[in-house]
Amino acid sequence: MNLVEFVARLKKRASGDAGMILIHNGIVRNSSRDGRPVKSIEVKVDWKKLSQILTDTRKLPGITAAEAEIQEGRLGVGEDIMFLGLAGSTREYVITALASTLDRIKKEVTRKQEFSS
Repeated sequence: MNLVEFVARLKKRASGDAGMILIHNGIVRNSSRDGRPVKSIEVKVDWKKLSQILTDTRKLPGITAAEAEIQEGRLGVGEDIMFLGLAGSTREYVITALASTLDRIKKEVTRKQEFSS
């Protein structure tokens, strides 16, 4: 995963219509939400559902592009899990759309299992 290439692709797809790009970069952290140590995670992705969510996001008002990259498989602490990028006319549209799109991806697309050893 290359963040510079990801942003360049997002800008190209947004054409000149975008006034803002917002990127989420999810990474593997060394502890779970409840404080347990984590050495790695296993990520599984529903690619069909991801495609549908991005299609839905691209139809939102003010959004000119929406892209995601997700690494599937076993990932260690510090590794990138996901890039999610949205481009749009103004921050009000982009911030709101990114938050809702990210929530949908985390609920409907990715499944993670944490490992402590």
